[in-house]
Amino acid sequence: MNRMTNELARQTVNEFGFEADATREQALAALLEQIMGAYSVSDDEGPLADAIERFLRRQPHLTVRRHGDTVVASTDFGKARRVILAGHIDTVPVIDNFPPRWLDPGDPLIREDVASAHPGERVLWGRGATDMKASDAVMLYLAAALNGIPADKGGIDPNYDLTYVFYDHEEVAAEKNGLRKVVESHPDWITGDFAIIGEPTDCGIEGGCNGTIRFDVITHGVAAHSARAWMGVNAIHKAADILNRLAAYEPADVEVDGLVYREGVNATLISGGKGTNVIPDECRVHVNYRFAPDKTIAEAKALMMGADCGAELGNGEHEATGGMFAGFGIEMKDESPSARPGMDSPLAVSLARLVKDRTGREPLAKLGWTDVARFAILGIPAVNLGAGSPLLAHKHDEQLPESELALLTDILGEWLTR
Repeated sequence: MNRMTNELARQTVNEFGFEADATREQALAALLEQIMGAYSVSDDEGPLADAIERFLRRQPHLTVRRHGDTVVASTDFGKARRVILAGHIDTVPVIDNFPPRWLDPGDPLIREDVASAHPGERVLWGRGATDMKASDAVMLYLAAALNGIPADKGGIDPNYDLTYVFYDHEEVAAEKNGLRKVVESHPDWITGDFAIIGEPTDCGIEGGCNGTIRFDVITHGVAAHSARAWMGVNAIHKAADILNRLAAYEPADVEVDGLVYREGVNATLISGGKGTNVIPDECRVHVNYRFAPDKTIAEAKALMMGADCGAELGNGEHEATGGMFAGFGIEMKDESPSARPGMDSPLAVSLARLVKDRTGREPLAKLGWTDVARFAILGIPAVNLGAGSPLLAHKHDEQLPESELALLTDILGEWLTR
């Protein structure tokens, strides 16, 4: 995305809202259009956070706070329990899929699987449609609609107090995560009995999440002129053993509390060498291990590098004393814990029952990492429930059928008020 396009994108973020006489469907579509029209790739969330803050501050029943580019809005209706609705506002980088646009039925940009599942329906195409601006739009709508006023006086009074969290930097390293920063700086803002993360799930429930660790596996050699290669030791060639171990790995399915999680160990980057005629003296293979919620971070690291390797974030290179990469150098780059499903919580049970009634779907395991893990650390049961297909997240043709907005609103609205 060039600089001029980026500046134009910033200028489109003005006031969020919808007409007073708009139908629910019109209001949802308007909010999604406005959120989608705001360029918010990680590190550029500020203008979108500003617009969300202004919208929430116009709702008289909400107390609005902000830390960095994370906006938190809470009700104080005096209810016995509190539910947290959370969604990240950043996206991964654009791939010729910004600005967004509505696609009418028959448009060739509509994916065949989407057209088949939603015949005759218009679709919003563009970066962030599923991950996760559609869910953000629904949460903004609910933040305005669930105003604590009894129905006989023209309002909607939920059964719970509500906290809405719109946070930045979810798509990048955990140290930048806006929800993490709020929890550390203002823990009193993030309290409750249950949390729902709006990650795309096709409006079904996905429980818990895999944990993730990322680290470099390092080989060392001796530099030399490539015309006299025997005078050196080729670190890239030595990395062949690392790649062989990765290729031999077979993904494991692990059942936790009735849900099945699939693990994975994969190389995602490789680097080495300082010149086209120099024998490389170092090679790094960046590895990502996604581990099931039956393991802690320490247990996951032991499987990769040994229990006493000593590699921690920021403390440089250590030799793997055991595990999959025994004998190689290890440098930790990122880590986030897994989260057990938490489906035994009474609120989770009642929500799962409603979701099954409305969609026919039983809870599934969340295979990617999400901030349910952060809520698990806080002792708050949490599930993933959001609009859009998780299979389309981060894809260049990311898109959302319009009916998903109404379906998610129906499910959350009914569960919060019945």
